[in-house]
Amino acid sequence: MAEIGCLSLYNHSRPAMTPPSICIDGFNLIRPTGTGIATYGRNLLHTARSLGFGTSALFGPSLSPAALQGFETVAILNPEPQGPSMRVADRIARAANTRLSPLGRIARSNPVSPDVIWPGGNTEHPPIDVCWTAQELFQRAHRAFKKYKRSTPVTFDGASTTEPAAMHWTTLLPLHARNAPNIYTIHDLIPLRLPYATLTNKALFLDMCREVAKRADHIAVVSEATRRDVIRMLGVPEDRVTNTYQAVTLPPALVARPQAELEKELEAAFGLEWEGYFLHFGAIEPKKNLGRVVEAFLASGVTSPLVVIGGPGWMSEPETSLLKQAQNIRGENSHILLLDYVSYPLLTSLIRGARGVLFPSLYEGFGLPVLEAMSLGAPVLTSDQGSLPEVAGEAALQVDPYDTSAIARGIRQIENDADWRTWASEQGRAQALKFSVEAYRARLGDLYARVGVRL
Repeated sequence: MAEIGCLSLYNHSRPAMTPPSICIDGFNLIRPTGTGIATYGRNLLHTARSLGFGTSALFGPSLSPAALQGFETVAILNPEPQGPSMRVADRIARAANTRLSPLGRIARSNPVSPDVIWPGGNTEHPPIDVCWTAQELFQRAHRAFKKYKRSTPVTFDGASTTEPAAMHWTTLLPLHARNAPNIYTIHDLIPLRLPYATLTNKALFLDMCREVAKRADHIAVVSEATRRDVIRMLGVPEDRVTNTYQAVTLPPALVARPQAELEKELEAAFGLEWEGYFLHFGAIEPKKNLGRVVEAFLASGVTSPLVVIGGPGWMSEPETSLLKQAQNIRGENSHILLLDYVSYPLLTSLIRGARGVLFPSLYEGFGLPVLEAMSLGAPVLTSDQGSLPEVAGEAALQVDPYDTSAIARGIRQIENDADWRTWASEQGRAQALKFSVEAYRARLGDLYARVGVRL
């Protein structure tokens, strides 16, 4: 397999006998700004690799890899074109491709050039043995499903490479593999549970959910809360839904940085004192509940500042209106610092140095920020809704996310009770071990065994 490997780095220890391969979709994997699902996909690949499976990914580039012989990776990583309106001939071709998509697509393996740099550099390079491609796969499949309500089948051409033993779709997609069992991960059903919190096309989302519920050989979820939702709301039998949870992997170099070094960094970058501020991070959208967090923070009367990290998502304006009013009225005395983006190393420093992390989300399929904060020893205030109680356990303050008075009381407790903060830091680290890489590996191995994929 070495001649088709992405990098020799990932192939030097492969056994002589080719192991069964797990393939994931690359729909989110190559986005330059990254997504939570992209992180989930990379974790799947790393964990499958650690179990001894081969790993591959399926991409749908706009460019034809055949036109870039020897540099097919360029087609995979090329940004989607944002050009002028299509010509009449292009619109006719697009309509024909959409109509034909449900009849099936063929995915072919491509050699990957080690000279082409992936988004995020080597640290973000997905650990894959084989890259499969079908031109415009995802775009055509989405258009076809929207128009015809039919999923697009994919056949892996095994002429030069062994086809995957299982196809693991990392999110709801209108695609299925013809010659491998299909596993779909459903992260949450928030568009149906909290319809006011998303701009998702609800009818299309429900159609996609029902198609996956019918089509999947097995469904993976990331919490018991989502598992209950899938079984109850989509009518999926219990034995076809497996909860794998998630795991967080923190770079050892970031975790090992001495406190004195972090103190200097936080003071120089933001004028913040160690354990002298509260932190809220995540995309600004209704379910993250930033509006109530700011209202509760202002009402709490605490003197420690609040640092908010998050770029605007959908319907973000109502969530930031009070924050902006406070900044306009109080100026530098508002005690609120809003940052659209910080690098992951700097975010890790901010979490480690926080007096408390505030994450009373309205609903989460898992709640990775809570796990990250606890893993780094930060005291946490979170929500008693969705999956968050499962992740936080007894190690965090849990409040009604709709009750700003309850959130404000929690903020005051974190501000004033040093003994609780010490206890929460210790208990949070212990709770986070329940979602260790080792535990995730065991759950993922069990999932693949359920569809008959074993070493």
